[in-house]
Amino acid sequence: MDRNCGRYERRKIRKRAIKATIEPNRKNYKSDSYMKRLTAYVSGKVQQTGYRAKIADIARALGFKGFVENLDDGRVRIVAEGEEDRLKWFEEAIDIKNTLIQVSTIEKEYSSAVSGVSKFYKLIDIGETDSRLDTAAVHLKDLIVAVNNLGDKLGGKLDILIGKQDQMIEKQDQMVEKQDQMIEKQDQMLSGQREMIDSQQDLLEEVKESRKDLKGYLDQRFEKLEDEVVEMRAALREKGII
Repeated sequence: MDRNCGRYERRKIRKRAIKATIEPNRKNYKSDSYMKRLTAYVSGKVQQTGYRAKIADIARALGFKGFVENLDDGRVRIVAEGEEDRLKWFEEAIDIKNTLIQVSTIEKEYSSAVSGVSKFYKLIDIGETDSRLDTAAVHLKDLIVAVNNLGDKLGGKLDILIGKQDQMIEKQDQMVEKQDQMIEKQDQMLSGQREMIDSQQDLLEEVKESRKDLKGYLDQRFEKLEDEVVEMRAALREKGII
């Protein structure tokens, strides 16, 4: 019975709010033929998803007047007054489907604009804000737990990655050490080649010197032989042999 009384009170408050948006300036309201009222009943995942706030933003951007409210049966009711061509576009804009909001069906009807409503309102039930805060606190707690779990998983993976990086660095150090050893051996080989080249040059110099000495010796021998031949020929002439 308390629940029924609560619903009855909410209906009374909602009616007063609706009346407050419609009744003021009724006499001063300019009713033109192109001004219409759209009443839409939206079903789906539309409550506690931010749907009403989006509808209010769109309606205010289009210059509409009216209200949007949650119903006890889970639907959302939209009452918007404005230019008919803009209301036609508004019909498509309220069919929202994203990660949080999933509109399934929209029941809509048109009628003449009723009165000069001051602006577009988002109606809120008593205690709705407190309930939203409690729900948000639960979601925030779940989010914190999820983030912590994700941090633990990432931390473990980072440790594995760091371990692999250390192994790669160690292997790179070993490769660098081997390269240093190879370079040292190459230096030794080059040093040996230089020594061989120096030895070859020394040998060539010795051979050149030996050839010079041999040539000098042979030249001296040839000169001596020529002198001896000349003396022998002279002696033979004296004896009349030649």
